[in-house]
Amino acid sequence: YNKLTEMKNIIIASTSTIHGSGYLEYILDELKSFFKHTDDILFIPFARPGGISHDEYTKKANEAFSKIGKKARGIHEFENPIEALKNAKGIFTGGGNTFVLVTQLYKFNLIEPLKDVIQNDTPYLGTSAGSNICGLTINTTNDMPIVYPPSFKTLGLVPFNINPHYLDPEPNSKHMGETRETRIQEFHAFNSPPVVGLREGSWLQVKDESIVLKGSLSARIFEYNKSPYEVESNTELNTLK
Repeated sequence: YNKLTEMKNIIIASTSTIHGSGYLEYILDELKSFFKHTDDILFIPFARPGGISHDEYTKKANEAFSKIGKKARGIHEFENPIEALKNAKGIFTGGGNTFVLVTQLYKFNLIEPLKDVIQNDTPYLGTSAGSNICGLTINTTNDMPIVYPPSFKTLGLVPFNINPHYLDPEPNSKHMGETRETRIQEFHAFNSPPVVGLREGSWLQVKDESIVLKGSLSARIFEYNKSPYEVESNTELNTLK
């Protein structure tokens, strides 16, 4: 983990859609300046929410990006996906099933090339599953393991794990299932990296060494052998290890 040479420009968003608004709508203004140096976004549609096709998913991404004058092209449309990554001026990985996404990234040998281009300052947007892969592993995803990737290790662009769509326990719920907090505690029975619980509409803005919580909500932080705690928006999280 060589901190000195890394140039990173990343948005790690909990979700693509917040309740009552269109796809990526809540973050479009942010994305306009984030992708200001390019109108062409390389889209990684592998997570396939609800099992939709790569083409359908790319179309959905395009509908959102067209509102800010940008165009998304699916990585599956390129003959050589590694070259496509190397030539990309902006990358977006959408949500869906994290296990499917990671399986495809390993299948096409894209984990290392993706990490390399992001560490060389190519702007990267991830939502949901596309955010999970920014952490050290996908062990804190909420998704069903419907396929079996070769490894749970992912990009390690931040020194912790992410739990997108973090949900607080419902005090009045009659359903006494496990809370998200319980599941993350189970993770910490076997693993020591911190976990950042990102609520809907929150994102992490990563700029070189800095990792700042953005959006209007606080995030819940889980550190090994510590009580969970809240951090407010605009908190710097680069000290989490």
